[in-house]
Amino acid sequence: MRYPKAFESLIAHFSSLPSIGPKMAERLVLYLFKQDEEKLIAFAESLEGLKHLSSCRECFYISESELCGFCSDGSRDRSTICVVEEPLDVIAIERTGSYRGLYHVLGGVLDAGKEENTLRVTELKHRIADSSVEEVILATNPTTEGDMTAYFLRTKLADLPVKVTRIARGMATGGDIEYADELTLSSSLENRKALN
Repeated sequence: MRYPKAFESLIAHFSSLPSIGPKMAERLVLYLFKQDEEKLIAFAESLEGLKHLSSCRECFYISESELCGFCSDGSRDRSTICVVEEPLDVIAIERTGSYRGLYHVLGGVLDAGKEENTLRVTELKHRIADSSVEEVILATNPTTEGDMTAYFLRTKLADLPVKVTRIARGMATGGDIEYADELTLSSSLENRKALN
């Protein structure tokens, strides 16, 4: 069966998204097709709005201006920085309601295909050196790559006068922070351990 070009184009775009195959993409496009014009315009405007977002110049979280809502919030605890792999991890930690410090988004983890200079480690070191940070919480996923990245960061931060801790193992090995429930993640943060 052949769809009109606009359909095929949308199906191709949706299919390129993570976890969405051609059949799911087809269903999504058909669903959108059945919506009224007002909903379609709102959806299109939301997509258009993405081009106005960028990364925070401090922590690299998603932002509508130079600084994200966390970095610009004067009530946040500036003595702690929680280091995460991706922006979705920030959202998961915020859902717990148990952390009130700042964040630093690495942009991934060390693995066989990624060089260390692609991670935002130099920027993290500058933030620590230029501020009153007392503790850095390493909240990388409890996977082989996450553990390797945490210990790599520990060695990179060894020369700075800052306490480096790692979230506790309430998280299952091989798990993803993004998918952890609030109670488990909150417990992992509260029971963090110093990395030696």
